[in-house]
Amino acid sequence: MVQLLMLQAGYYGPSNGFFYGMSSGTTGAWFLIILIGIAGWIVQARLQSVFSKYSQVPFPGGLSGAEVAEKMLRENGIHNVRVTHVQGHLTDHFNPQTMTVNLSDSVYQSRSVAAAAVAAHECGHAIQHAQGYAPLQLRSQLVPIVSFSSRAATFVLIFGMILLAATNNALVCWIGVGLIAVSALFSIVTLPVEYNASARALAWLESSGTMRGTELTQAREALMWAARTYLVAALSAIASVLYYAMLILGRSNNRD
Repeated sequence: MVQLLMLQAGYYGPSNGFFYGMSSGTTGAWFLIILIGIAGWIVQARLQSVFSKYSQVPFPGGLSGAEVAEKMLRENGIHNVRVTHVQGHLTDHFNPQTMTVNLSDSVYQSRSVAAAAVAAHECGHAIQHAQGYAPLQLRSQLVPIVSFSSRAATFVLIFGMILLAATNNALVCWIGVGLIAVSALFSIVTLPVEYNASARALAWLESSGTMRGTELTQAREALMWAARTYLVAALSAIASVLYYAMLILGRSNNRD
């Protein structure tokens, strides 16, 4: 998953003069980024706590995460996707290029409610792909663009800020903001993809009789907190675009 590009505060600290004459709007955007960062830490901590808790709750059907994934794929008529194991914790993902549902150490062999929920969620992505779900297709098309923009944005903004300070020409700065905006667009497009995959997972878990009652509620809670991490990422991306746009406008106005 492509992560939001966040430039290091040290690049534009007060010591190098880039915050000179910073507008109240820029200050507000900066504090908004900090607040969203704190919210992101809280959401991530809560996700880890919920996943750890429900990893200790045995899955009533006795199936492992891998077996749940295989069952869901089979019952949805998908036979060209393999379920594989990847290293790490919560590194689960669907790869449309290799047509694989990749489950992490804590999901692949685990026979817990949390593992079943995560496995079903990743299969939700496989079903999206098979059905041509538009937001997923758009996100896939954005991946190579975001990969380039996230690498280039830092250098473009640094050069742009230097050029702005020397010549009052903000064009390069705006190009840098545009590169960050691509990451923001990616984060926004990711939201319906992730929420829809969770909805598909929960619907199948219930309709297939794979999970019921308390266990289904627990699975819903785990997936809800996972989805909120993507919401925080989208808000952070938007706040970053606003911050740099206001910073550039403030610098340009101070030179006029």
